[in-house]
Amino acid sequence: MNPTSTAPTSAAVQTRVAIAACFGTFLEWYDFLTFAALAIYFGALFFPPDNPVAALLASLATFGVGMVVRPLGAAIFGSLGDRIGRRKVFIATIVLMGISTFGVGLLPTYAQVGLLAPALLLLLRLLQGMAMGGEIGGAVVYLTEHAPAQKRGIYTSVLQLMGPLGIMASTFQIVLLQGWLSDAEFRDWGWRVPFLLSIVLLAISLKSRLALHESPVFAELRAQNGLSRTPLADCFRDRHTLGRMALLFFCISAGGSLLFFSSQVYSTVFLKNVVKLDPKDAGTIVMVATLALFPLTIFCGWLSDRIGRRPVLLAGLLIGVIGILPVFHGLLHYGNPALEAFHRDVKIEVHGSGCDYSPFRKAASDCEKIQELFARKGVNYTLAPAAALTIKVGGSDTAATDATAVEAALVVAGWPEKADPAQVDRGMLIILLLILVVAVAAITGPQTATLAELFPARTRYSAVALPHNLSAGWIGGLSPFMVTFLSVQSGNALAGLWYPVALLGMAAVVGLLFLPETRNAPLDR
Repeated sequence: MNPTSTAPTSAAVQTRVAIAACFGTFLEWYDFLTFAALAIYFGALFFPPDNPVAALLASLATFGVGMVVRPLGAAIFGSLGDRIGRRKVFIATIVLMGISTFGVGLLPTYAQVGLLAPALLLLLRLLQGMAMGGEIGGAVVYLTEHAPAQKRGIYTSVLQLMGPLGIMASTFQIVLLQGWLSDAEFRDWGWRVPFLLSIVLLAISLKSRLALHESPVFAELRAQNGLSRTPLADCFRDRHTLGRMALLFFCISAGGSLLFFSSQVYSTVFLKNVVKLDPKDAGTIVMVATLALFPLTIFCGWLSDRIGRRPVLLAGLLIGVIGILPVFHGLLHYGNPALEAFHRDVKIEVHGSGCDYSPFRKAASDCEKIQELFARKGVNYTLAPAAALTIKVGGSDTAATDATAVEAALVVAGWPEKADPAQVDRGMLIILLLILVVAVAAITGPQTATLAELFPARTRYSAVALPHNLSAGWIGGLSPFMVTFLSVQSGNALAGLWYPVALLGMAAVVGLLFLPETRNAPLDR
């Protein structure tokens, strides 16, 4: 195919495409991330209440399941997008997401219907994940195929703003509701409001997408009988395409999703559950830091049009590798210095047998009950085998089988149950989060253009959607759960952060060795 044969798209059409793609993607992220923001409430609402740590992890796992199923949606909708058109799939995914999210707002709770509640929640989460899998690849391809060739980076970077915008809209709405309602009212019915309002966003988004035409690249492929009948199979048969799909999986998408969920999703969970900040305060701090993503993402997209996609992407990966652990240590230091001092000065030791606490089942032995207590309270401890169970708090033994006595010993030793608002340095917390925001922007700014530029037109939707959603779902989406799980298992609230650091290190190495420069690559080849 002649690289110059596709007619240029008018500025007016490009604007309409950008608005429709961005508004729909905003709705997808708003829906998806509202669930993440309310995960700490869903543990009590939809799961058995006798094990709070297990309920929290079950809620995070349900969020992760939506991410895990994204590749299935990518395979189904990606193949359809390469066979029947970008526009039709573009419309189908937004309808599926909107309806399933609205359904979450109507669900009965565990107290009302028992185990049927988490089953229904899981079903709707699976539908959300499938829709998300088809939407992200479709929006990337559709928008990039309409973009002006010399400005693809900055033009398509706006799509990446919809994630943080969705977080901000969701977080701001939740903060307002928590301010207007009592805690009991919010837990009773207020949490439903963000999900129910999504039906209005769905109507607006659907109207804008119905007004669009097919991608010019796809339209020309169809006119020349150049469409693939088996696009996904063709991707796996072509070694060049398959190699770039692996690069997308291990490097670009893995790095972007890990940084996004570390800075935008898990940071909120960490501030609330580990640093013990007031939930409204934690949400506000993350939302303020997120504001910087807007200009930074546009700037990084523009920069990738000037100096290339590769150096900007690699810079984001390296900042993430270097920055994550110091940032989260800093969040504890400036968010709850009393708790940091307690962790530093008071050594907690658990000596005993049968100390095999798992957050997936109810604590069975006395030792497991103590481990569960420490996990729930965010207390670091070391574990050693012994014939008899003993707990040492700051070198002093306490009544090992009495949780009340252990908690009292923690308080005497200086353990703070909540962060003292007078000691919270909100300015430094925002500055620390901005380090991760810069890393996210360096990945997401050029990411949309890069994803489309890596692959040939006839299999582009499938080649982009499947590895991107596999990586974002299996690596990024499960990262909040994995970080929490590893921290619980290790007895250290910060130990789980080695998970994203190690994977980001791998992504940086893969990028340094194999990432090509794709700026100005023809899209109609």
